[in-house]
Amino acid sequence: MNAKQLKEFMRRYAESQGFQLNPDEKTVGSVIRGLLYNEEKFGRRYCPCRAITGDPEQDRPIICPCAYHKDELERMGHCLCGLFVKS
Repeated sequence: MNAKQLKEFMRRYAESQGFQLNPDEKTVGSVIRGLLYNEEKFGRRYCPCRAITGDPEQDRPIICPCAYHKDELERMGHCLCGLFVKS
């Protein structure tokens, strides 16, 4: 999957969940590049804003969209890395 495809996938996911991608294209581009880098390096699209331990079981919750993003959207209006924001 290339950057354009991943961005579109994340956009559709966000809309299906009732939020949206960050309107700041620079932030979205940076996060998408980080996700693709982590996928190439570690084999999974780990959130670039989270520490990777190297233990696949322990790191599973930080595969984007991570286990924490919905709670962060509720509390902060955006996920930690800034990819998703409240609508």
